[in-house]
Amino acid sequence: MKVGYLILFIILSSCVAKKPGKPAFNTDVYINGIIVRIDTLTWVDSSRNRIIPLAIYNREDLTNIKYNLHKNIHKKLVILNPGYGGTRNDYGYIANNLAIKGYLVVVIQHDLPTDDTLPNTGDIYQLRKPFWDTGVKNVLFATGKLKKDYPGLDYDNIILIGHSNGGDIAMLIANEYPKFAKTVITLDNRRLPLPRSASPRLFSIRSVDQPADPNVLPSEDQQEKYNIKIVKVNTKHDDMGGMGTDAQKQEINRLINDFLDSQ
Repeated sequence: MKVGYLILFIILSSCVAKKPGKPAFNTDVYINGIIVRIDTLTWVDSSRNRIIPLAIYNREDLTNIKYNLHKNIHKKLVILNPGYGGTRNDYGYIANNLAIKGYLVVVIQHDLPTDDTLPNTGDIYQLRKPFWDTGVKNVLFATGKLKKDYPGLDYDNIILIGHSNGGDIAMLIANEYPKFAKTVITLDNRRLPLPRSASPRLFSIRSVDQPADPNVLPSEDQQEKYNIKIVKVNTKHDDMGGMGTDAQKQEINRLINDFLDSQ
């Protein structure tokens, strides 16, 4: 009899552990008296048999710290794409900054330990295109699930941000799905050309040490014609991922804030 109860307990425990959508880990970060709730989840795109690790950053009212995204009516959505090898736990300096300002930020981890290595030689564009396509599918899947789970968010004004290879994923979306995001911001994407278009609104922050491939960045005339903003900062490419100095991170956040506030 005792063995039977033990088996039943194990089965029920297993069912509870697999409940879909339940955060795997969450924590509260206190910044200048403001609470930012960080929930870490792993979603599964069954159509591709692929897991998608992500983290959701959401500012909580000090008097109501209960996690309930359904109350965030019309809160703007930011989707942040890490550089190659980056995880859902990286780029906290940007995610926290935007969450404090009232945005809901979703950091999507595109690279998994089981993935092939990103090619560095040969025809870079053609060889990396499948990796970028995977990233695009991750973003589209995550957005679709967010719409079902949290219909109160503002999906008409999505902000897409990406660093390095994550910036190339963002630019591929801007080229192939120009109406997906209202605003696209990249930190030193180097391979995918910025669309020569006024929509979506484009802003690219460039590093001091790694130039973009030819034709990635628009000319000065094109920048003026399409209202594309490009700014160079005194920060190295890799340091944009969060290893820069406090002053460098503050500068990047200020540039992002100023650009979003000007919309």
